[in-house]
Amino acid sequence: MTLHRFCLALLLATAPAQAAGTLEGRVVTLNVLAYDDPAAPIFESRGQSVVVGDGTEFGMGPEFKHPEVDVVPVQVEIGPTRIEFSYGAQEGRFLDAAFNGYVLRFAVDCALFQSVVIDPHASTLPITLKDVHTDAGALFVNLAGQRYGPDVTLALDFVVGDCLLG
Repeated sequence: MTLHRFCLALLLATAPAQAAGTLEGRVVTLNVLAYDDPAAPIFESRGQSVVVGDGTEFGMGPEFKHPEVDVVPVQVEIGPTRIEFSYGAQEGRFLDAAFNGYVLRFAVDCALFQSVVIDPHASTLPITLKDVHTDAGALFVNLAGQRYGPDVTLALDFVVGDCLLG
């Protein structure tokens, strides 16, 4: 192999792969965030990062950082074009705030989400699209004041852009 072919092969091997319309294989970080003023959060969890693959990506639980406010136990499963949230046996209500929910940040430099819909057949949370918004590679889901428990689910379906894998 010539030096030129070796360098070309090395460049091709190290170039990021295209992810045409899927969340699979992407690096994502999940945070729980609550605030009335974004500059002064009431609570912000430690971020957890994973590569999206088979099975449940996140199983978050209490962090015991603040005695009054903590993470509601949640399971988050991410598929190629869908994110599902479910809750354990514990029941309660999310703290009422201007924003109280999840921030999922995908490692991309483009508008990852082209559209989002709530699957009404797989969701029991009474939220609307005004409670869900995207910003480039980030997804924000506001659950302030909502009830959670073993029968509560949320399923979001996406049209995913053709962004490079992060």
